[in-house]
Amino acid sequence: MHALALALLATGVSLLLGPVLGAVTWNATPFNPAAVPLAVRTPYLSVWLPQGTGTALNDQWAAFWNGDVAAWTGYVKVDGQTYTWMGAANLDNTTKATQKSLEFTSTQSIFTLTAGPIDLTATFLSPVEPSDLVNQSLPFSYLGVSVKSNDGNSHSVQVYTDITGEWITGVTTWTANWKTTTGKVLTHQLQLSTQALYEEVRDHIQYGSGYYSTLNTKGTTWQTGQDTVVREQFIGNGSLANTADNYFRPISYSWPVFGFSHDLGTVTSAATEPVVFVVGHVRDPAIQYVTKNNGRQERSILFWTKFKTVSSAISTFTNDYSNALARANAFDARVKADASKISSDYADVVALSVRQALGSIEITVSKKSGEYNKDDVLTFMKEISSDGNVNTVDVIFPAWPVFLYTNPALGKQLLAPLFEYQATGQYPNRWAVHDMGSSYPKAIGHNDGQDEAMQVEESGNMLIMTLSLAQKANDTTLIKKYYNLLDQWTQYLIEDSLIPALQLSTDDFAGRLANQTNLAIKGIVGIKAMSKIADIVGDHAKAKNYSDIATSYAQQWQILALSSDKTHLTLAYGNDSSWGLAYNLYADKLLNTSVFPQSVFDLRKYPSFQGLYLEFDTRLFTETKWYANHALAYGVPLDTRHTYTKSDWEIWTAGVVTSTSVRDVLVSSVRKYAADGKSSQPLGDWYETVDGSVKGFRARPVAGGHLALLVI
Repeated sequence: MHALALALLATGVSLLLGPVLGAVTWNATPFNPAAVPLAVRTPYLSVWLPQGTGTALNDQWAAFWNGDVAAWTGYVKVDGQTYTWMGAANLDNTTKATQKSLEFTSTQSIFTLTAGPIDLTATFLSPVEPSDLVNQSLPFSYLGVSVKSNDGNSHSVQVYTDITGEWITGVTTWTANWKTTTGKVLTHQLQLSTQALYEEVRDHIQYGSGYYSTLNTKGTTWQTGQDTVVREQFIGNGSLANTADNYFRPISYSWPVFGFSHDLGTVTSAATEPVVFVVGHVRDPAIQYVTKNNGRQERSILFWTKFKTVSSAISTFTNDYSNALARANAFDARVKADASKISSDYADVVALSVRQALGSIEITVSKKSGEYNKDDVLTFMKEISSDGNVNTVDVIFPAWPVFLYTNPALGKQLLAPLFEYQATGQYPNRWAVHDMGSSYPKAIGHNDGQDEAMQVEESGNMLIMTLSLAQKANDTTLIKKYYNLLDQWTQYLIEDSLIPALQLSTDDFAGRLANQTNLAIKGIVGIKAMSKIADIVGDHAKAKNYSDIATSYAQQWQILALSSDKTHLTLAYGNDSSWGLAYNLYADKLLNTSVFPQSVFDLRKYPSFQGLYLEFDTRLFTETKWYANHALAYGVPLDTRHTYTKSDWEIWTAGVVTSTSVRDVLVSSVRKYAADGKSSQPLGDWYETVDGSVKGFRARPVAGGHLALLVI
């Protein structure tokens, strides 16, 4: 970047020029994402609208996060004319509604479509309930549908929706069976005829049941059967037949669907109360968990501590829609207000990130003497779309800000299984384990020690997260209970952090590298974190020793890590032509450990030409200036080996640079990428800074790292 560009940065002029997205026919607030979250609550209830540059709700089938179709159809009949408002089932005698708007918030995706003389609003609500973990654990999501007249006249209106068996598997040749329960709540339940406990195929779980429910109010009808038969029944009659097709068969054979219809009667210009549909997936047990002596424990989702049956949970959830919506609106408003203090672009990124991050976890409970043990709550995370591991430490770590912001208790429950397992002594390595199991939902550890080795990475991560939890939540339980483990990992960091051996960091796709500057930062901050931890438990001698070591290492690191021309930090010691995002400095700021000097990032302003100001440092070097000079169209590359970056690390780096302008360039680059329409998959964190194309990954929990600026 030349001097003039840098000067423009100082005045706040964005360098991210050019259109963000191709033109669409509706208003998008804040933008059209590559995929719109529809029902995103768990690793197995994660359904999106693939959108690309802008695809209407009724132009595409909904899809599971991996791209498998999860068909969700919606019709509305107005004065005898049927309109398609959701899905791609455009049958004869139907007309496509016209999408007018799309808005997404942290918890909701809201579509408004015009169907002739009425407007229909579909609100997809995936609640985020950080203050009520039982509610957060419920594996259900809402669809609320409201209509109103748009021409000043009254109209007769009926609304229809259905789902298919694609919601329970990605292999449509497999056989399913189903049943419909009637009463105050109507529920379609569907499941694979052949089930396999704790097994996945194409990232779909192979046991449990899918559910589709609605209140059995006046004018409500239901039907199961072949897709065309059920849908044409509604198109022709404005109602369903209240009949069941019990010919159980492969999901793709005569495509059985599970439909509901509501007669709304006469609709005026006042919006109707929402018709509520609930979709979900329940399995029990949920997680297989390793215990001492290589034992196995079956764990259930936390909601079972409150509800004796799935039907009672569905009934309560369905009837709670209006209250849940009010809570969601309050949560959305708080998140938006907090994020907008940084920038509107930042608020946009955060709004797209929350459901994605929290949709990766499941909150579980064990049993004791046949009863659920409310004192034993553990949370498990699936490493979606990369390895599929359970509680991967270096995936929890980048996601960590979303837990600190929403409820640190969730973070504690994510760390607890890792501590519990290693405290049994079954994991043979001295450093922290990489994950709790190679394949979700089997959290069965790595007693052979053959997990992916990230020695400094995971040990530093565990120490940093544990201290931040104590600081943010004033909870020292993990510190006191697992002090010896934390000390063990610190001893390893002392050996291998200042000059890290050839090994992987969390960016394992980039390969192994020795003498990693950024990895050394993590290890050194980890050692300093342990000094604070030792102080908390009153071990002051050890605290001073570790603090002295961290200080000494940081001083030596500044010499090792600095390029010979003193302009930047290297990617690896001694390689002057290399550099990378030093995002691990964020941990030093998060913990307020101040082990690295502010001069690493400081900028000073001096008058220059035409009354503008150039930003530069009179000290030896500054990373902030370096990033400003090396920003490409979609951000700063992760390091010099490639031109790609990661969105979480862009935001973490934005948290430590000392120029607001450079911070905003980093943030806005992520927003620009999220809105560029170059993919149709849920937000991927790994992308190209040259053209904004997706490099890999999708729907990963690391999107929680986009909340990093809200917790420092």
